[in-house]
Amino acid sequence: MSDVRHVLVLPDRDAAEEAAEALGERFGVREEPQLVRDALAGEDDAEDAQWLLVLRDEEGRLDPGELDAFAGEWEGWREEP
Repeated sequence: MSDVRHVLVLPDRDAAEEAAEALGERFGVREEPQLVRDALAGEDDAEDAQWLLVLRDEEGRLDPGELDAFAGEWEGWREEP
């Protein structure tokens, strides 16, 4: 079993939460993704921080290009490992 992870970078918490819900419907993701606030140095306001969705994909069934396009629907992107 490999430890493959995908990280989607989204502009705000609302977008991250919406995308997390849509992942299951679109890609059949069974495990809930981890939401992580990515604050830049000196940022205190959570509204201004980017949010990350971390997805485990041990079976390697999620297509990186499709995930990038999916994140783009919320003005985000998939971070390359």
